[in-house]
Amino acid sequence: MAIIKEADFRKELKSTPARGYLFFGEEDYLKAFAVRQARELLCPDPTFAFFNDMRLDAVDFTPQKLQDALMPSPMMADRKLVTLTGLNFNTMRQGEVDELCEVLASLEEFDYNVLIVHVAADCLDPGILPKRPSAILSKLGEYLTPVNFERCTTAKLAAWVEKHFAHNGIEAPPHLCALIPEYCGHSMFILANEIDKLSFYVASHGRSSATEEDMRLVCTPATEYDAFAFTNAIMEGKNDAALAILADYRFRRMDPIMILGDVTRVICEMITVRAMTAEGTPTAEIASAFKPPLHEYKVGLYQKSLRNATEKKLRRALDACIEADASLKLSPQGYTALEKLICTL
Repeated sequence: MAIIKEADFRKELKSTPARGYLFFGEEDYLKAFAVRQARELLCPDPTFAFFNDMRLDAVDFTPQKLQDALMPSPMMADRKLVTLTGLNFNTMRQGEVDELCEVLASLEEFDYNVLIVHVAADCLDPGILPKRPSAILSKLGEYLTPVNFERCTTAKLAAWVEKHFAHNGIEAPPHLCALIPEYCGHSMFILANEIDKLSFYVASHGRSSATEEDMRLVCTPATEYDAFAFTNAIMEGKNDAALAILADYRFRRMDPIMILGDVTRVICEMITVRAMTAEGTPTAEIASAFKPPLHEYKVGLYQKSLRNATEKKLRRALDACIEADASLKLSPQGYTALEKLICTL
């Protein structure tokens, strides 16, 4: 079973799309956007949308209704789009999954269809990817091409934020585009609303460029766990808080190696910020020393956190991360290695 990413799906859609796709993963915004792209490409003529754009929802879904949607040929087009949304594979009985798979097995008979089974975040257990996909993902992968819509990194979100502002006719400097996901959270649905709100505010005041002051006045700050909060809790010996964040990571099935990588990166950044601050380096110069540059706001957060962190403590934390990394790679301990990291510092 080959799991592809959103970019791979877009390429296939424009050339040789598969008979069926399974949209899963954390970023529901990108799933909705990909469905819209498929609709625009495969069903460009609204006159024939009734015949070529078939939509099913879990509320009234039955395997027979899906079969009925797949059978008719497209009208005045080469392909027909069928979308099935709202299924929760975490609550479906095995018999229901088997019945669905029986219909999916007939996709090859109706090769004029592009079927998209759109699964919301937390409605399908993917297992631990890429090495250990879950049984349900593996089973569905026998009939559908799985497309993993992963949560975007802050760097990718910053580029997307800039494009979203531009779409609204508003300019936003790079440092603001990078700051907004840190301030408003990483959900693209929330970010889209916050960017629109900020854009309308700026335009209503007769301006075409947004500022950080505008953001802090208009946008709603998010409360969500991130690598800095997790690392800070570990460094300050707040085991209960760190374990609570780890429990959230576990609930969202984040890869332990990725979590540890983020923690290690933050500790390395803290070591650098501490050394440069001790030398009297200005905040702006510290921020620009990183590739990509940090925002001065983030440097300030590091400096505040470092008031009670000695160099010895930081080095000990880095050594513990290296040890945890070896434990994860040599004999996969999953979240156990991270729990040990929390409790030994």
